Amino acid sequence: MELNHILILIFAFVLDLILGDPIKMPHLIVGYGNGISFGVKMLNKGRYRFVKGALLVIVLVSVSFVVPYLIIKWLNGASFQILAIVFSVLMLFYCLANKTLIKEGLAVFYTLKNQGLEAGRKRLSWIVGRETNNLTTQQTRVATFETMSENLSDGVIAPLFYFLILGVPGAMAYKMINTFDSMIGYKNDRYIWFGKFAAKLDDVANYIPARITAVLMLIVQFKLSGVSFVFKEGRKHSSPNAGYPEAALAYILNCQFGGPNYYHGKLMDKPFIGGNNRDIKHEEIKTVTHINYKVSMLFCFLIIGLLLLF
Repeated sequence: MELNHILILIFAFVLDLILGDPIKMPHLIVGYGNGISFGVKMLNKGRYRFVKGALLVIVLVSVSFVVPYLIIKWLNGASFQILAIVFSVLMLFYCLANKTLIKEGLAVFYTLKNQGLEAGRKRLSWIVGRETNNLTTQQTRVATFETMSENLSDGVIAPLFYFLILGVPGAMAYKMINTFDSMIGYKNDRYIWFGKFAAKLDDVANYIPARITAVLMLIVQFKLSGVSFVFKEGRKHSSPNAGYPEAALAYILNCQFGGPNYYHGKLMDKPFIGGNNRDIKHEEIKTVTHINYKVSMLFCFLIIGLLLLF
């Protein structure tokens, strides 16, 4: 079984490196989003919104774990082990987003450089939740680096972490949790109660992976001296998790992240992470890209080592 898990990990990871999110293929996360949207439409009204939101999360997260678990178990039990591996590879591939994350980060920087600030802001709006219409060039670059560091945890390390401890069904259940948070985990009038359970569950699910991500970022850049900085600055963030990968990248680049931004028409006065408010240079996107690749590869090697040991 360990060999099967290693093969699944390697093939899924390489598939993500090659394909990213292929536009013409049906995508698991789109299906997750459609299911969540249907539940929101049916339940996010009237009384007891917190309870209804929590029930929706529990049901869909459970389904996202149980269904692939039963499929894999049936395929293995029916001696269709090759099909079980192919199915598992495809499902884990859908849970990973490193190639797409890097591609979108590069796209913002090169659009900013070649087409100007307005085009760069528009491209950034595809990958961040904040309003981008009035961002400066510096703020656009900072926002790109923030989302690349945060989503290195959400899009790569966290699903691989749950794959390690719970197999492919664990990675798929995590992606459902994360999709819930990205869709309804907001403190606005519409979701303050209905999405509260989803947001808290996402906080719990990402607690360990976010800190693993931050430490791995320091390791691949030989900057372990920044551990105390990361745990001091990372806790400043309004999110209990996002601040740690951001703080690691701020330490590595010796720059400053955070600060006030507009979300859904409201100014969020977020604290700064790091003290050097210098300009981010265009060339630094290559450094961040390399960090993302190295961290994801290192974690894969660590998982393979743990599977072989235990």
